[in-house]
Order: sequence, then structure tokens, then C-alpha cells
Amino acid sequence: MHIHKFEKIWLIFGVATLLVFLSVVGVSAFYLGNQPPSCLATINPEKVDTTAPFDQPGLKKVEGKEWDYELVFVASAFRYNPGEVEVPIGAKVKVLATTKDVVHGFSVAGTNINMMLEPGYISEFTTTFDKTGEFLILCNEYCGAGHHMMTSKIKVVEK
Repeated sequence: MHIHKFEKIWLIFGVATLLVFLSVVGVSAFYLGNQPPSCLATINPEKVDTTAPFDQPGLKKVEGKEWDYELVFVASAFRYNPGEVEVPIGAKVKVLATTKDVVHGFSVAGTNINMMLEPGYISEFTTTFDKTGEFLILCNEYCGAGHHMMTSKIKVVEK
């Protein structure tokens, strides 16, 4: 059977592209540890205000963990609690967030933090803030009429 040279070129290009794609996914998943959230952490959305650590949102220093601080956020009807928080530069922070009402987004502009907050689930993201400044938190999932006003702020400051 004879295959035209252009067909061979496109077949080689297609197979090479597939191999590159699979290699990138493999390196990202296994070497860098990027995996989808497991959704194993759940919470009763009606009892968020009385369940630790969401009963006292904000930044808390922790001991004996792989991270230095826990930053807890609660989303509800067009606002995040806390509205503003200060984080020391260079601190390894685990962000914990949940919502009491509907699906909200949690995107920190200028960073790679981007989570979906669903009622009944706890979203987690661990990061290190390496540069000072103010980082705006935006809801990137349409959640109703006041969606455009749903913001918060993380200020990264010198220790």
C-alpha cells in the first residue's frame, strides 16, 4: 500500500503532538503533583458558622503542619468573610474556603489560586506568597444580581 508523503507528514505530526500532550499531562500529574481536588472534605452548609475553622474566618498561625498559616474564607450572598486579610511575605499558606448558599468562584488575581466553592464541600489550596502587594479576590462564577460586587483582598506585607 502506498501512502502519499503529505499523509505521512500529517500522521507523524499527529502522533508526535499526541505524545507531547501525554508527556505534559504525565509530568504535571505525577512529577509536579497537580491533580483535581478529591472533594473528600465536606461540611454541612447550614452549619458553616458553627463549624471550626469556618466559625472564625481569617488568618491563623499553625504549628506542626507543612504550612505556616491557614487562611479561612467563607463565601455567601455577594461577599467573602473576611473582607481583607494581611499575610506575611514568604509564608506558606493553606487557603480553606467554603460557601453557605450557592456556587461561588474564588480567584486571586495575580496568582494561580482559582477554586470553585460549592455548598457542602471545602476547597483547599496551598501556596506561598513571594511578593508584596495587594491581591484582589474575585468571584468568577456567576452567583446572582450582586455578583459583580463580590470581592475581598489579600495584602502581602513584610514580616
